[in-house]
Amino acid sequence: MGWVRKIFRVGRVVERAGAAPPPAAEPPAGVKGSLQIRHVDAGSCNGCEVEIAGAFGPVYDVEQYGARLVASPRHADALLVTGVVTRNMAEPLLNTVAATPQPRVVIACGDCALNRGVFKDAYGVVGAVGEVVPVDVEISGCPPTPSQIVAGLRSVTGK
Repeated sequence: MGWVRKIFRVGRVVERAGAAPPPAAEPPAGVKGSLQIRHVDAGSCNGCEVEIAGAFGPVYDVEQYGARLVASPRHADALLVTGVVTRNMAEPLLNTVAATPQPRVVIACGDCALNRGVFKDAYGVVGAVGEVVPVDVEISGCPPTPSQIVAGLRSVTGK
């Protein structure tokens, strides 16, 4: 049982969080505590998804700042959209936005979601996320690092 005593003696070892970034968007009205986020892959290469997984993992732990992933858009306060909007995903994206209760925040994550990135001239692309649905917060990068994702989500949660 020596390791249990060591855990209690050393305590939690994490880096202190920096100051909260300036707000990029107002948190949805009535949201207290954590911001419930539904992730939507509108046609990405999955580079952003890997970095999002890192941001929600134990190293970056964005949940400590009040951001939490949920499985249904009906439970979400915000949508985190990655990738270009493809022809097959345009209608499901619009349906997901419509299913998310108002007020909501739409966050475009990655260069493809912001400006089509490397898929700019692809035949199956409808456009960037902002060309299909209104975007409130933008997180740039190809792919954005977990630190950039954490900063973008903290700018919405205010923590």
